[in-house]
Amino acid sequence: MTERITQRGLYFDELKEGAVYVHSPGRTVTEADNVLFTTLTMNTQSLHLDAVWSASTEFGERLVNSMFTLSTLVGLSVAQLTQGTIVANLGFSDVRFPAPVRIGDTLYAETLVAGKRLSRSRPGQGVVEFAHTMRNQDGVVVAEATRSTLMLVSPGASGSG
Repeated sequence: MTERITQRGLYFDELKEGAVYVHSPGRTVTEADNVLFTTLTMNTQSLHLDAVWSASTEFGERLVNSMFTLSTLVGLSVAQLTQGTIVANLGFSDVRFPAPVRIGDTLYAETLVAGKRLSRSRPGQGVVEFAHTMRNQDGVVVAEATRSTLMLVSPGASGSG
C-alpha cells in the first residue's frame, strides 16, 4: 500500500516560538484581482477603480485595495502554518501598510511566531501570536500585521511547546 500524506499546517506544538517561516510561492496581483475584490466588498473608493481620477493623485495610478493586501498576507501563510490546524482567528492588531501595492506587484510573505501559550480554557488548543510581514518584488515592506490565533495541539501530544 502506498503511503498517503495530506498537506496540512503545523500544530501548536510544532510551531517554534521566535522562528520566521518564509512562505512560497509569491503572488502577483492583477487588475482583475483588485477590481473583483474591491467590488465584492463594496469598497467603491476611486483610488482602486477609477484610472483617470487615480492618475491625478500623488500615486499617479490606481492602488490595490489594502484589505486585499491584508487578506493575501494572511493567505500566503495558510498552507505552511494553519491549513487544517487552526481553530479560529482571535483578532488582528498593529496592521500597517507602509507602502502601496500596485497592479503587477508580486507579493512575498513571512511570519514570525512572536509568542504562544496553551489555552487555559480549551484543552488541546493553544494561542499563537503571528507577526506577518509582506514585501513586494523590490523587497519593500508593503504590509505588516499581528494575528492572534487559536491552534490545535497535535493529537496525542502533551501540548507543551
